[in-house]
Amino acid sequence: MHKNIFFLIFTAAFFLATEAGATHPKREFRGMWIATVNNIDWPSAPGMPVEKQKEELISMLNTLEKLHFNAVIFQIRPAGDAFYKSETEPWSHWLTGIQGQAPPQNWDPLQFIIEQCHMRGMELHAWMNPFRLSQNLTTVYSSRNIAVRKPDWVVTYGNQQYLDPGIPEVRHYLNEVVAEVVRNYDVDAIHFDDYFYPYPIARTLFPDTLSFKMHSRGYEQKQKEDWRRDNVDLIIQMLSQTIKTIKPKVKFGISPFGVWKNYNEYDEVIGSVTTAGNTNYDNLYADVIKWQQRGWIDYLIPQLYWEIGHPAVDYITLANWWSERAFGRHMYIGHALYKAAEGRTTPWQNVEELPEQVYISRRIRNISGNAYFRMRFLEMNPHGFQNRLIDDIYAYPALLPLMPWIENSPPPEPDRVKFSGLFRKNEIQIVHRRRNPQAEDHLGYLIYKTNSKNETRIVEAQNRIQFTPNSRVEVDELSLTPGKKHFLWITVLDKHHHESEPLGPLKIRIR
Repeated sequence: MHKNIFFLIFTAAFFLATEAGATHPKREFRGMWIATVNNIDWPSAPGMPVEKQKEELISMLNTLEKLHFNAVIFQIRPAGDAFYKSETEPWSHWLTGIQGQAPPQNWDPLQFIIEQCHMRGMELHAWMNPFRLSQNLTTVYSSRNIAVRKPDWVVTYGNQQYLDPGIPEVRHYLNEVVAEVVRNYDVDAIHFDDYFYPYPIARTLFPDTLSFKMHSRGYEQKQKEDWRRDNVDLIIQMLSQTIKTIKPKVKFGISPFGVWKNYNEYDEVIGSVTTAGNTNYDNLYADVIKWQQRGWIDYLIPQLYWEIGHPAVDYITLANWWSERAFGRHMYIGHALYKAAEGRTTPWQNVEELPEQVYISRRIRNISGNAYFRMRFLEMNPHGFQNRLIDDIYAYPALLPLMPWIENSPPPEPDRVKFSGLFRKNEIQIVHRRRNPQAEDHLGYLIYKTNSKNETRIVEAQNRIQFTPNSRVEVDELSLTPGKKHFLWITVLDKHHHESEPLGPLKIRIR
């Protein structure tokens, strides 16, 4: 019986993958996590020279640009520390080698990666871990660390320390931490992963007895788990309001553990038909479905880090379950690129496992993109995955899906285009009217190429040849065939990937 079910799942996945592999969506979220904790992605070692750190980041972004990614999820606060200039958080040990020590040359990694992403037409999602303070009990805190300044806010669980979510002042402090980033940086989103209350340790209770006694808000002892969920609800709702008050167009997204709650016929809340050992709802106290349904967040990226046909947590079952709970907001899928690289089990030794997962997600209603954990494993190129991306899965670039509840107004098209050069057109200059200048949220321009001025569906992914943040473009930079007549079309792109109507056709032939 089980073999037959698996065969049907595999067959369905195969046909879905075959059909989806031939499509290239115009809009699709394509994200990559770049982790800084323990230097597992970047920088490769703490205290490296600034120029070397920049080189590593540029190399990563160049790879992602070449492979047609459009979003970077960059970890800026891994554990009560900062990869950005902060009045509240100390500089990270993983950046400089000593927590609290500022990097030389007035170096600000967050500002740098924002600029580098935007010049490539990519979004920067600032990834923050709210409650974790240390990776182990040997961490040497800076005097500026909140663990030193407010030791009564700190609890130890296992070999790590955390801010206690049950203390109201903790929630207000985290609100200020996020507000500072949103105010001071041109981030496109604030991003949290799955770490809220920590994953449970066997036979060890989380030490929040005192905070529950002092701040129970009317919850009884038997309702302590509901109280914990409410603590996290309160911080998410507060952060949502703060982010949107400061900058209404900054997104707020969460990447939860891949199972919200296992199905139980006696529960009022309906979980997925899975048997996961931990869940968001029961163990991490993160009711992420409520946040999505109430519009406190703009997107979810559930971490579906299991293979197709897994007996306890099947990829297809979970992808469908999450898709049914988008509630009008965005839903993307997080993929276990690290498992493909490690190849520890038979399914993850299969060269088709990861591509099939992506193809299947494209065929599921309400799933509008994918993200991969994490950058170092992409660089390892497991099963030639980079080649699969550029040859097939991401053969053409894609714009990000639109969020009409945030912004729904496309920018105006440019006024005209001028060519320079007498006998040979060597530069294109895009001109805006003085009365209609570039918008505040202007990102750049997209250039499309067709072989006929009468072609329909001009601004499709396969016709796009370049994104540029500049209003002047060298003709030699464009992919044009010498001696052949081409027609160019130019659109304006804003930071939220709204696109103007195309200006064109612009006939051009290069010698």
